[in-house]
Amino acid sequence: MKTSVRVSQMTNDNYRPVANHFIIEDGDTVYIQSYRSIVVKKEYNKITLGRDWDYSRTTMKYVGQYLGENAKSIRAKIASDEYIYDENMV
Repeated sequence: MKTSVRVSQMTNDNYRPVANHFIIEDGDTVYIQSYRSIVVKKEYNKITLGRDWDYSRTTMKYVGQYLGENAKSIRAKIASDEYIYDENMV
């Protein structure tokens, strides 16, 4: 089975493209890339956050936008192991 990778630029609240923030779809896996770092990996219902997910307010904003959550709830889910934190995912 051949899968194709799709890359799209994230958009802001006014649906304008956001510089340096991308959604990468590879089959059943979706990645969010901020600059050169993979900050979110979503595989089926499993969410993994990379070490730079909260590197800046802008990156945190778009991670939260994608997940439909704020930073506080994301941190709580990391603490409760609902979300995985991977220090080595960059």
